[in-house]
Amino acid sequence: MSVLIFIDQAEGHIKKAALEAMSYGAKVAAQLGTTAEGIVLGSVKEDLAALGKYGVKKIHHVNNAALDHFDAQTYTHAIAEAVKASGADVVIFSNNVDGKAIAPRLSAQLKAGLVSGAVALPDTSNGFVVKKTVFSGKAFANIAISTPLKIVALNPNSYKVETADGTAEVAALNVTVETPKVKVTAVNKVTGEIPLSEAEIVVSGGRGLKGPENWGMITDLAHVLGAATACSRPVADAHWRPHHEHVGQTGLAIAPNLYIAVGISGAIQHLAGVNRSKVIVVINKDPEAPFFKAADYGIVGDAFEVMPKIIAAAKKVKGMA
Repeated sequence: MSVLIFIDQAEGHIKKAALEAMSYGAKVAAQLGTTAEGIVLGSVKEDLAALGKYGVKKIHHVNNAALDHFDAQTYTHAIAEAVKASGADVVIFSNNVDGKAIAPRLSAQLKAGLVSGAVALPDTSNGFVVKKTVFSGKAFANIAISTPLKIVALNPNSYKVETADGTAEVAALNVTVETPKVKVTAVNKVTGEIPLSEAEIVVSGGRGLKGPENWGMITDLAHVLGAATACSRPVADAHWRPHHEHVGQTGLAIAPNLYIAVGISGAIQHLAGVNRSKVIVVINKDPEAPFFKAADYGIVGDAFEVMPKIIAAAKKVKGMA
């Protein structure tokens, strides 16, 4: 019996979401009285043995260049073989873009019960019950998994990364790597920005900014705070900002420690993508804006008057004034 954790990586670097998944998986293994192991696919530039500090005892590494570019079907097949080779009873994913593409496929292939969007450790006192978010984060459900193999996809930023002394054993794993049906011909990547999915602080703007020429106040505050930038759907649809910055029900769902919304009314579709944020700060001149009901802190005022003062104060705190 063991717990197998999918350790997600991009361009050879382990993702922050994978660190959370390892900490979570190690704790699940402790609950079950077993060990936590990890599976890494593709070439990596980091010291895999050092991942032992996150509670993983063994790393299975499929070092195959064909896996350097993500392909859901190829990854699913490789992980299925790893599950069988390791004899795992529980498989842990991060419920990010990659995990959402792999976990359901693996569930169907191995006939395993799946709970996606987990937000807490499973209750193992009477079976295996996992707490997850439902209705776009407005409620919780406790789901029991009764299949021999259990798959859990953990919501990003819902479990604290924990470290301790430890080194993992790294073992090469030979699995059959299928030829991807999709060929990657080019990768256009935005550089110099913090990925939204991994950002702890996000500064987001909406139509209240009136036009793309005023977006500088969003990027200025983000630069001072070391934050990522985001936007509402109307902003992306108007091509003020690229669509990869769109957060909401039809965009990216995020859960930063701090979400600052500037000039966003807070429609239910937008809230569905950000309501897992630890702290929400809303700046809007309309005191009746729906977002204020979900906010932890709110400022009723014109963004063009409020934001320069916040940026100046933030620079003073950071010693950048």
